[in-house]
Amino acid sequence: MIGALPSPPPLPRFSGTHAHNPGVFLEYKLMYGMLFSIRSFVSKMSPVDMKDGFLAFQTSRYKLHYYETPTGVKVVMNTDLGVGPIRDVLHHIYSGLYVELVVKNPLCPLGQTVQSELFRSRLDAYIRSLPFFSARAG
Repeated sequence: MIGALPSPPPLPRFSGTHAHNPGVFLEYKLMYGMLFSIRSFVSKMSPVDMKDGFLAFQTSRYKLHYYETPTGVKVVMNTDLGVGPIRDVLHHIYSGLYVELVVKNPLCPLGQTVQSELFRSRLDAYIRSLPFFSARAG
C-alpha cells in the first residue's frame, strides 16, 4: 500500500472581480484540486527521477501544460492537442512577465488576483504572438 496522500496546501485567496463570483471560485478550486492530485500521483508512480515534475496531460479535446516555480507559483495553459512541450513559454510568462510586471511592482499585492492591466495586456500580446496561437472562434 502506498502511504497516505499529503494534505493539500491551503487554497489561494482571491480578491477583486472574482472574489464574490461562486462559479469562478468553484472553477479555481476544481482546477487547483485536480492539479494537486495529478502532481501527487505522478510523483509517487513515476519510475524515473521527477526533476522536472509534472509537465502536461491531455484529454481527447485539449492538452494542459503545467509549470511550477520553486516558490510555488503555478502557471497553467490549455492548448490544442498538436502543441508540443511549451515549458519555455510558461517559464517566460513567469519570469519575463509575472516577475517583471507584478512581483517587482510595489502596487501589485502578491497572493491575490493580478489586477495589473499592463501585465494582462502584455500577457495577451505575448500569447497572441506564439506560433501555435489561432484567433479562430471555437
